[in-house]
Amino acid sequence: MTEHTPTSPTPPVPHESIDADRIVVLDVVGLQPHHVDDDRTPALAEQFPTDQMTDLRPPFPALTVPAQTTLATGTLPRDHGDVSSGEYDRERDVAELWERDRADRNRIWEYASDEAGLTTGVLNFQHLIGTSADVALTPSPIEDEDNNILEMNCWTNPDGFYDDLREAYGHFPLHSYWGPGASAESSEWILTAAREAVERFDPDLLWVYVPHLDYVGQSDGPEYDAFEAELETVDGLLSSFLDFLAETDRWDDTLLTLVSEYGFHGVDQPVFPNRALREAGLLETADDGDVDIPTSDAFAMVDHQIAHVYADEDVQAEARDAVSGLEGVDEILDEGEKSDYGIDHPNAGDLVLVAEETAWFQYYWWDDRADAPPYATDMDIHKKPGFDPCELFFGEDGLVSLDPTKVGGSHGRVDDSTYGCFGLGGPAASGLEDETVDATAVTPFLEDVLGLE
Repeated sequence: MTEHTPTSPTPPVPHESIDADRIVVLDVVGLQPHHVDDDRTPALAEQFPTDQMTDLRPPFPALTVPAQTTLATGTLPRDHGDVSSGEYDRERDVAELWERDRADRNRIWEYASDEAGLTTGVLNFQHLIGTSADVALTPSPIEDEDNNILEMNCWTNPDGFYDDLREAYGHFPLHSYWGPGASAESSEWILTAAREAVERFDPDLLWVYVPHLDYVGQSDGPEYDAFEAELETVDGLLSSFLDFLAETDRWDDTLLTLVSEYGFHGVDQPVFPNRALREAGLLETADDGDVDIPTSDAFAMVDHQIAHVYADEDVQAEARDAVSGLEGVDEILDEGEKSDYGIDHPNAGDLVLVAEETAWFQYYWWDDRADAPPYATDMDIHKKPGFDPCELFFGEDGLVSLDPTKVGGSHGRVDDSTYGCFGLGGPAASGLEDETVDATAVTPFLEDVLGLE
């Protein structure tokens, strides 16, 4: 059974013990404390020794957008509303994943810039378009109405920052940021942009997302040689950036903060809640094979090991019956149980499914590949009504695979085997007590160090 969410987090260390006027947060997704040692990750081990690192408990669900928003606001999904990496708009009857606009999110870099007058920066976080951070970058390719990329582009603060980066280092390598060609090239480009941000703007707070381990964590899982090899790769990338920081004028006053949004479960069982809903007569499809959400009585928006089932009030019991017999489902959360897990927000599904440790949810509602919608074999992250890790594998009949048995790792449920890491490094660091840090405690801690109210 996945863990309940703690309700009374506290900052991990008193801010009086740290004297720093610059903080650099390295968000190395997928990294865990036991990964950091002298053999595989010597650069990280040097900056973040054992007594300066501990476990980081992610929020429920341990998914990209919920974890990122919790880390950067100090609040739970019940408060900030990011319950997955997608959102179902009940009024418009539309499921949208990986939206880019900031909307009403107010994270630590926006508050520190707007209210405290600090210089802030954030690179490659989700929902950055429109942020007030002084320096920001997020991929924003120019697309046609069918989501086909016409030209690579990034949205930045200030406006010309991406133009300068492109001229010096080429376009952001979107093909290596996600998809079958995902590689270290994207993380290297991001860290290069971070170096430029420090040289040009010298932010008091800089948050840098480093995605590299996420790819092998999903494709192969955390227990194989491929993951071990990529630990060495990401350490090499970070080593170059850390060496650069050590030569900057403000190094002696710098606190490095290492966070990771989640760890991975090894998985071997895809689960298909939309197939069950369709078989129960609750999910409808259009002529082109796409799900017809407005005419459906129920559908599931899936995200790794979590599935949000949205159902009309009069069929919720029927929807629960349809999915309760699926092998690989560990829990089905209703209104009361959602409160226990800190996900009782209107954006959450009427039912929330939690997978077993070795299982994950795929969005497919068809059995025969001939019935799949046109985008199923494309890398179309915005149109698919659920997260699709099969996009990491080349397909036989299109760009991406339709074989979910290839997926080796997943995340979303919360248990201590998949805690991330929290570490302090740099000249201004101090030791940590050997206690788990809750994700909601990260922003209060950073605010304390920066002297923010």
